[in-house]
Amino acid sequence: MSLRIIKPGLLTSIQDLGRKGFQQHGVIVSGAMDRYSLRIANMLVGNHEGEAAMEITLMGPTIKMEKNCLISITGANLTPTIDNHDAPMWRPIYVKEGSILRFEGCKSGCRTYLAVGGGYEVPKVMGSKSTYLRAGIGGYLGRALKAGDVLACNELQTIMGRRELKESFFSPKWYVNEKEFIPARNPLIRFIAGSQYEQFIHSSKQRFEEHSFKVSNQSDRMGYRISGPALEWQNQEELLSEAVTNGSIQVPPDGNPIILLADSQTTGGYPKIAQVITADLSMISQVKPGESIQFSRVNLREAELLYLQKEREMKELQTSISLALNKWQFI
Repeated sequence: MSLRIIKPGLLTSIQDLGRKGFQQHGVIVSGAMDRYSLRIANMLVGNHEGEAAMEITLMGPTIKMEKNCLISITGANLTPTIDNHDAPMWRPIYVKEGSILRFEGCKSGCRTYLAVGGGYEVPKVMGSKSTYLRAGIGGYLGRALKAGDVLACNELQTIMGRRELKESFFSPKWYVNEKEFIPARNPLIRFIAGSQYEQFIHSSKQRFEEHSFKVSNQSDRMGYRISGPALEWQNQEELLSEAVTNGSIQVPPDGNPIILLADSQTTGGYPKIAQVITADLSMISQVKPGESIQFSRVNLREAELLYLQKEREMKELQTSISLALNKWQFI
């Protein structure tokens, strides 16, 4: 079973939940920008939730299905179609051999995830299939997908693989409610105080929470540059570099913050005003350049409770999907 890339889109790569345990050696975590959408995409096709999927940014690829396959599309709505018919999102889709999947344009969000039942057959590097673009490792030959690439997929081990298709695809009526996972415009991003939070002047800390910040065009998987009221640090002395991670918000000398994301470096020397809570990291990844975000401070206990609540919701969703998927496969 395989998928052939006819057009690659703006930036399409293979990502899973990341390459963990190597940051002390300078190897970044990488992985999906929107971890919740990736996990749900895998749930919908019966994969382990940490299996690799295609991460598609803003402008999607054109893909030919070279054999019948079970797929799901979650995350941003990039107007997917299969053989020129609207393709449903946030549910499993069984697609006929020879069908063409296209993405016609971005309606909402920034990143889409395409999972395939059985998973993509790419080798793990340091325990992960994620593409580390700058180092050229992981994923499909360590790079973004190009026209002509053929991605092998593991064979579907369910009754779906024996189903005959007359139409290009079919899918169930049930679906996951995407409104719980894709943010509205100008989302509120919660944070805990960063290492140097108390060293920023009082008015800067106020402005950080009271004003909105616009995502710059100079943004990518490594980090989002955001512009708004300039933030001032009391101590202008140079800092020693220290550990940073996904969601660390640094403030360089120009006063415009940088939100570090999935491909962030392992250390940084700019003062950190904030750390985005884990539960809201996926939300940031769906904000497009030109759109705005706002910030709200929570304490560590609140951040932990929000994370645990989200994980409980994901566990309940996984159970519901598994039951519905098993029933649907025998219809």
